[in-house]
Amino acid sequence: MGLERELPKEDLGTTMDTGRSRQYTKIFAAVASYWVFSIGLVFLNKYLLSEQEHLDAPLFITWFQCVVTVALCFILSKISKAFPNSSIQFPNMYLDQKISREVLPLSIVFVGMIAFNNLCLKYVGVSFYYVGRSLTTIFNVVCSYLILGQKTSARAIGCCLLIIGGFFLGVNQEDVAGSLSVSGVVYGVLASLCVALNAIYTSRSLGAVGDSIWRLTMYNNLNAIVLFLPLMLFSGEFGQVAYFPQLFSGTFWTLMVISGIFGFMMGYVTGWQIQVTSPLTHNISGTAKAAAQTVMAVGWWQEVKPFLWWGSNFVVLIGSALYTWVKSQDMKIRYVSLASDSGSSDRRPLMKQNDDDDPKV
Repeated sequence: MGLERELPKEDLGTTMDTGRSRQYTKIFAAVASYWVFSIGLVFLNKYLLSEQEHLDAPLFITWFQCVVTVALCFILSKISKAFPNSSIQFPNMYLDQKISREVLPLSIVFVGMIAFNNLCLKYVGVSFYYVGRSLTTIFNVVCSYLILGQKTSARAIGCCLLIIGGFFLGVNQEDVAGSLSVSGVVYGVLASLCVALNAIYTSRSLGAVGDSIWRLTMYNNLNAIVLFLPLMLFSGEFGQVAYFPQLFSGTFWTLMVISGIFGFMMGYVTGWQIQVTSPLTHNISGTAKAAAQTVMAVGWWQEVKPFLWWGSNFVVLIGSALYTWVKSQDMKIRYVSLASDSGSSDRRPLMKQNDDDDPKV
């Protein structure tokens, strides 16, 4: 009210329009950054992992990306400490064996997630990549019930059935087209399971690092660097790397470093998009990004897909979008119910509230 008294209506309107424009610009920048880094990382990893003239060592490529992430965490931490008034604000990074041990269960799941992710991408095309990993939502529901005891509404389960139907239709159409990779599908399913478990263990591990997502990222990737070493040894990738013809190629290492930077930036732009929009908008943006990514992949590799193949992608996308909307509605209903119950004088106040009940999560 005070602002209205001090400023003429014309100036007040101009100020409000400027504020809205800045907000819209920030939202556009966040969403665009998320799309660029996410799609770019998928295409870049596909290029590094599956081109015949490149290194056939997906675990080593993933390991190197973890090295880049840890290095960037420490570099940004030093810059932030040296220039406290700069625009770069990054938490202090330090090594603590106790914290590393506490984060280890998450790191094991994390290693499985990124390893199966890249193995899936190695054996399937980018156009099928989204459908191949579309069971993440299903595993989220199953793991939340088995581990956390959280139940899911009938409407959300209906959306899950729609996603499952789209997944199997997509697998069938890949088989009909003769491009089905059973190994790629299996890796995609395992990656989906690990993504669901990663979300649960991330929320459990944040307390060990003072609720700092960047510090958790550093410890997670640091543990992964160690965990990947025996996996690379048993898979024989050390020999693949040693005899790789382009091992000392500047182009190869440039692409490797860029892929590591893209992987690191995904953590930032994901949080940025959620911060300037909402978790619901972030999920919708991710669904739309997956659709655009599929179309881009089909055009880039000049693939010809039948109608039912496109239908499988459409079913998965619609099922995922509906699930996001249904879950947001369910959380609003539970939040209103909890708020009314806590305000009643004849009921005992709630001492603890689950993350699913918080509309900000």
